[in-house]
Amino acid sequence: MHLTVEEALSIYPLSEARLIAGSKGKHRIVKSINVMDAPDISDWIKEGEMLLTTAYLIKDNPEEASALLQTLNRRGSAGLGIKLGRFWDAVPEKLVAEAEMLNFPLIELPFQFTFSDQMNGLFRAELTRSTSVLQSMLEKQRELMRLAIHSQRGLPLFDSVSKVIGHPLAVISTHGSVIYNNSEYADPQLLEGWPWPSRNQRLRIGDKSGYRIPLPQGGECSGYLLYCSIDPLLLPVEESLFVQGAELISYHIRTGAHDYLEQAEHREFSALLRLYLGGSFTCGELAQAADKLGIELLKSPFQLMLTDVAAAGEGRQGELLRCKEEYASHTLLRELSGIHLIVAEGLLSLYPGDRHTQEQFRDSVGECVHRLKLNRGFTPYAAVSSCQAEPEGLREAFAEIKECMGMAQQWGRFGNVVHYRQLELNLLFGQIPAAVMEKYVNNSLRGLLSREPEYVKEMLHTLEVYLDNDGHVNETAKKLFIHRNTATYRIDKLSELLEVDFKKINDLMRMKLVFMFRRMLGRD
Repeated sequence: MHLTVEEALSIYPLSEARLIAGSKGKHRIVKSINVMDAPDISDWIKEGEMLLTTAYLIKDNPEEASALLQTLNRRGSAGLGIKLGRFWDAVPEKLVAEAEMLNFPLIELPFQFTFSDQMNGLFRAELTRSTSVLQSMLEKQRELMRLAIHSQRGLPLFDSVSKVIGHPLAVISTHGSVIYNNSEYADPQLLEGWPWPSRNQRLRIGDKSGYRIPLPQGGECSGYLLYCSIDPLLLPVEESLFVQGAELISYHIRTGAHDYLEQAEHREFSALLRLYLGGSFTCGELAQAADKLGIELLKSPFQLMLTDVAAAGEGRQGELLRCKEEYASHTLLRELSGIHLIVAEGLLSLYPGDRHTQEQFRDSVGECVHRLKLNRGFTPYAAVSSCQAEPEGLREAFAEIKECMGMAQQWGRFGNVVHYRQLELNLLFGQIPAAVMEKYVNNSLRGLLSREPEYVKEMLHTLEVYLDNDGHVNETAKKLFIHRNTATYRIDKLSELLEVDFKKINDLMRMKLVFMFRRMLGRD
């Protein structure tokens, strides 16, 4: 049963009764009905239960009547109905006053109706109401199913789910930002108690009830769906409908059909950027649209980043979305407020280029990649473009990162995150025939390659580390875990064997080219 005292008093034959005290408690919920036939009935009363009595057990003892009233109120009873005419002609004024003070509904029942008449009337009304609720829930479930099957790209999914279920709702990201809200409540009210546990939870929002459901994605929470202004006594069938709506939204987010957890302005700009890169939108139109949307990224130096994974199909889409979540949760990258969109080549990200050094940005992305490898079991790889100062540089930056991705097998020691500048010379020399590179390498290293293989390997590694550290002996020694004097000796010996002077820029460049060509040739 799920009626308020006020609703119960409107149902025949209980409608013939009269509320004589405790009118402020008329919104108490009646969950069940019981009849008083034992002296210790108050010990058996449950919360939400309404008690009906002829007053036989309390007719001669006002103190017991008062104690019964107080016990019923303390145990959360919905109210007390007293049938007059058999043992009491009127309810004692003291009892009426006490019920009024407690705001406990005290009801005067008509003599001509039996308790079974009262109870049957309520049960019939509840059955009718429950049947109506079930029919409504079934129709709403069918609507959600149709929505899931026939959803089109760009469909306002949150609006549709809210309309079908019949309650306003809000969607909150894992970082505590309100992505969508069609309720009457402001963001601070919706975010009260943040951060939240990852479980279904009933709560109070303002002076009304709400229901919060985490949105699962890959075993983790990707956000929260919050239903507002719901019935405080939510039925199980209604709760299952709310969960179904959350699962529908989770599915669309997980499959990447819509980028729902982005800010609306970012979503719109992402769609325009996709059109621009596809050639159906001009740079001027894109810059103008960015101004209208309040996107400032193109007004100052910026850079593009492209992330991809080894997976394919829907699995690739899900992993790219998890990359995006990881970037959004990283302290430095979150502060940069990048814009992300999934394109055919992978996850494309637009970031400011003047708020960090190249090394800081690459290290931050590298940390995200490492966490994904550690926690998710897959390893993304990312390419970062050079910094561009004008919107017209977008296509150039996009071409750079695509070139880098095309050379992924040559990244080698650059790791899983590479900057275009790191591969720029590789791209420049990529047209040189392999035979020419081979000859250059052998001629440059002739004085060393004739020695013992182990010696050659050790000295080549020393030289590579030395060149990577721009000729700094101290840094070379640290990286090789050897004494500075040992590093100095090896460099001097290499200078003698290779007939080069490492203090001359030209000789350093020659050696740099040697190792670049070796990587391009696939040498260790």
